[in-house]
Amino acid sequence: MLAACCEAEPGEEDLVTLGRESQERWPGFAEELFRASGIDVELRREGTLVLALTADDQAQIGHHLEFQQQKLGLPLQWLSAAETRAREPHLAGKLAGAVFSPEDHQVDNRKLAQALRVAAERAGVTIHEQRPVKEISVRGGRATGIVLEDGTIVPADIIVLAAGAWSRGIGGLPPDRRPPVRPVKGQMLALQMDAAAPLLSHVLWAPGVYLVPRRDGRLIAGATVEEKGFDETVTAGGLLTLLEAAWRAVPAIEELPVAEIWVGHRPGSRDDAPILGRGPLDGLFYATGHHRNGILLTPVTADAMARLILDNVVDPTIQPFGLERFLPARAAE
Repeated sequence: MLAACCEAEPGEEDLVTLGRESQERWPGFAEELFRASGIDVELRREGTLVLALTADDQAQIGHHLEFQQQKLGLPLQWLSAAETRAREPHLAGKLAGAVFSPEDHQVDNRKLAQALRVAAERAGVTIHEQRPVKEISVRGGRATGIVLEDGTIVPADIIVLAAGAWSRGIGGLPPDRRPPVRPVKGQMLALQMDAAAPLLSHVLWAPGVYLVPRRDGRLIAGATVEEKGFDETVTAGGLLTLLEAAWRAVPAIEELPVAEIWVGHRPGSRDDAPILGRGPLDGLFYATGHHRNGILLTPVTADAMARLILDNVVDPTIQPFGLERFLPARAAE
């Protein structure tokens, strides 16, 4: 979900700016990636609906909408119950309305990963799978390579620490220079719709769940938010919470088969914003901690980090997201 608008919260103005910048780059990025890989990442532009089922939902969403429109100037609009149902006729019988976000789109993240791999390999990149990194090797105040778990040393001129939820576990750095990133567990499931007659066409945020329709008929339902480390357990309670919330919004899902269930781990930083920029050693850079916005921020992260590494230019949009914001003032200096 490329949701820079409907998820915008007070205190996240810099993150909203970063997300909006990345949103603008997504169409060109998807086209460039298709040319490089031959894989369509299925950027869909129907937009997103944030559903209010009750008057209480409407009041809460309305308060949030006022901030998003007046303080941030985001292109969101309130739809009446009738207008909402005209867009999505399979919604619950009783609803209060919805916020429509015309610029919050979606992309198939699995196809994105496939396309990036093919494009990278065609550009000459060698990818080593199942080779865990133990630590960053350091000599004379400079990052000189990485050490794999099996002891293999891989020299490198430039190292980008982009290990997602595992970033803090990479050794070789002082404790206060390891990115403060933790795993945030999320349980998800996919239901199977008829691709020729899907129940939904928009991304739908409903109380307690989001629903994302894919072109192949899958309906993604997610996601729990659990502080349980790298636990990979799928629980009855987690699935019940998601299915009940989805059913309240779209009752017809009860007839759909369950296609898949899984667990993922978001890389959450202390303030749930990414960590982007130079590291404490020459040759070391950070690009991690994207939490739930990793796919949204892919184009801007890639462009900004490439400019920083190759041209020594700091993109203003990533300036607020350096590691130094987590350090004591004296240490940051």
